[in-house]
Amino acid sequence: MGFGALVRPHVTINCAMSADGKIGFVTRRQAKISGEEDLRRVHKLRASSDAIVVGIGTVLADDPKLTVKPEYAKGRNPIRVILDSKGRTPSDSHVLDGKAPSIIFTNRRCNRTFQNAEVIRCGDALVDLAGALGVLSKRGVKKVLVEGGEAVIWSFLREGLADDLRIFIGSLILGGKGGPTLAGGSGVTRIDDAIPLKLRRLRKIGNGALLEYVPARSLKR
Repeated sequence: MGFGALVRPHVTINCAMSADGKIGFVTRRQAKISGEEDLRRVHKLRASSDAIVVGIGTVLADDPKLTVKPEYAKGRNPIRVILDSKGRTPSDSHVLDGKAPSIIFTNRRCNRTFQNAEVIRCGDALVDLAGALGVLSKRGVKKVLVEGGEAVIWSFLREGLADDLRIFIGSLILGGKGGPTLAGGSGVTRIDDAIPLKLRRLRKIGNGALLEYVPARSLKR
C-alpha cells in the first residue's frame, strides 16, 4: 500500500521534563511535572490541534485520555492517533472510550481491529511515520501535536518530521538510571550526527521554564 509523495501537516512536539531530563519515573509511568499554568498551555495547544499523537508505550504505561479538559481550555477534542505497530492497545484503554475520534496505526502484518477506533495499516515492521502523516493530511488534518513517548519523539526528530519542539522544564529532580528521557531510540554516537535545534523563545511559566525550539531540518522546508 503506497501513500505517494509526502504532504504532511505541521507537527509540534510538546513534552514536560524534570530539571535532570526525565519525563517519567524509573517505573516508566508518567510523572506530574507541569503545574496548573503549564497544564492550561498544554490543553490550549490540544484544543488548537487537529490530531494528537502518542505511541503504544504511552498508552500501556499511562492510559491517557488525550482529550481537552474543560477546566483548562475550551475547544473540541483532537483526533487521537496511536502508533501501535503490533496492535497491543488494550480494549479497555481510554483512547477506545468513544469520547473522541481515534485512529490506530499498525504495521501491515497486524490484523487486529478495535472497537471505537479506525485501524490503518502503514509500514512493514514499525509504523511508517511519513506515510501516517500523509494519510492524516489527506483527511484534512493540518496541525498535529506529538506528546510522546521518548521513542516516538526521537523518531519524529530523527526523520525530520517535526516543525516545533516545546519543552517545559519543571523545577524538580526525578533521578533514576533507567528513567525515560525526552528522546529515546538509538541515539547518536557522534556530535556531528546530533539533531541541531534553534532556540526561538524562552519564558518562565509558574515555577518552571518553557523552551521553544525549531529543529534545523524544519528550517529547510
